[in-house]
Amino acid sequence: MRSSAAGDRRRRRRPAAPRTASMLVAVVLTALAVTAPAAPASAKPLSHEPFTMGAMPEEIPGAIDEIVPSAPYPQLRTIPQRAATPGASHRLQEFRAAVLPDPTGDPFFDRWAPDLPDRRPGELLAHRSVTAAAAPLVTAPIAEATQIKFATRDALDQPAFGTATVLVPRSPWPGTGARPILVNNLPIDSLGAACTPGMTLAHGVGIATGATDFVPPTTQLALARGYTVIVPDHQGPRMAYAEPTTAGHIVLDSLRAAGALDREAYGRSPIAMTGYSGGAIATNGAAALAGSYAPELSDRMVGAALGGVPADFQLLVGSMNANLATGLFHAATFGIARERPRMLTMANHATEWLATSPLKNVCVIPAALAGGTFLPMQLLANHPDPFHSPIAEEIYSATRMSDKKSEVPLYIYQGGQEFWIPAIGARNLYRAQCRLGANAAYREVLGEHAIAAVTGYPEALSWLDARLRGSPARSECPRG
Repeated sequence: MRSSAAGDRRRRRRPAAPRTASMLVAVVLTALAVTAPAAPASAKPLSHEPFTMGAMPEEIPGAIDEIVPSAPYPQLRTIPQRAATPGASHRLQEFRAAVLPDPTGDPFFDRWAPDLPDRRPGELLAHRSVTAAAAPLVTAPIAEATQIKFATRDALDQPAFGTATVLVPRSPWPGTGARPILVNNLPIDSLGAACTPGMTLAHGVGIATGATDFVPPTTQLALARGYTVIVPDHQGPRMAYAEPTTAGHIVLDSLRAAGALDREAYGRSPIAMTGYSGGAIATNGAAALAGSYAPELSDRMVGAALGGVPADFQLLVGSMNANLATGLFHAATFGIARERPRMLTMANHATEWLATSPLKNVCVIPAALAGGTFLPMQLLANHPDPFHSPIAEEIYSATRMSDKKSEVPLYIYQGGQEFWIPAIGARNLYRAQCRLGANAAYREVLGEHAIAAVTGYPEALSWLDARLRGSPARSECPRG
């Protein structure tokens, strides 16, 4: 429904920024003090859950919205294509438009083709050479670097587009058959549209370039071994950080589009995928969806290695909310909400200000540093118990993807001493895939998240190399 005239007048008021900022600080400090005691008697019993999943006193959401005015995001006569949400109110679509990232200035990444509804997933929309900019960055000698833009589907099965960069080594493939393809899903973990590997490969290193674009050197090693490497911008044009369906669709459609670009070079090759942390979300999503979304690719997909995988968002509420990881946790929640806008209906007025501010364009480092606030996500919701709400349960189920069998052999590795992304989530993913009949292997390696990225890397790379050189994966799932 449209807002009332009185509500619209309230939204058009623009309080001075310093006053709004001071009010936000006051609300946070007051709410932190008030929420320190146990949850009210009306809340669900949480004895079996971490306290970070608990409810607020019922008075807090209303108090926040009374103190903080609604953010003055624009009222639009026409909803832009990238924010259109069938079935949603006009005002919710206006809010969605306001929280999406600002354009990069490069039409290749910014422009939504008006005929997207008429395009098939994976249909090639545009391509361009970025060899001159990409060659010095990947360090391994390359023959060409081509960026592709293609039609895809978002998490709600609505038309969207994706982008990816195809890197071809200069040396010929020494093996038999077509040159293999490795899809390297990098941990983008950002909200700004300029924070993608595609932007860096097209325009060079800048302030928005992520260190994990080049470390560990998966792209470089794969090129040196003679593989084609595809680097998808798997968060999509809305920068839907942590949304596995969107990411999975983009990864699979990047392979379809590469085949459309050159069927001889990319349409018959064996394919493997890899990703760590945020990149593992994309790899897991693509593996889970390949059988249903892109069955024609399944026979060519020889393996997927995923490490440090955030496989269960409900589990992450307990391990990442209201501690040093809370900045990335908030960014991931916000990224999912961009793609699943029902979540935006739970935003309180303070969140409206934050979500429509320049914070919507941050890359991974500022997002991580925001963990220093220790801000509980409960203070950003208009619901006293947001983590047990129907919308939360819907998101837990949609992002867990526990009913989808991977048609791709899986190699899952996780740090045994993980505390931000506990190993139980990866173990549960492995057990679930085994129950569904997938071909899977699991390794628990030494270290927490950053150390495990190093200790688990050599064996994961060797496993991928064996798959791409023709050795079939052997499942290690228990029998019987």
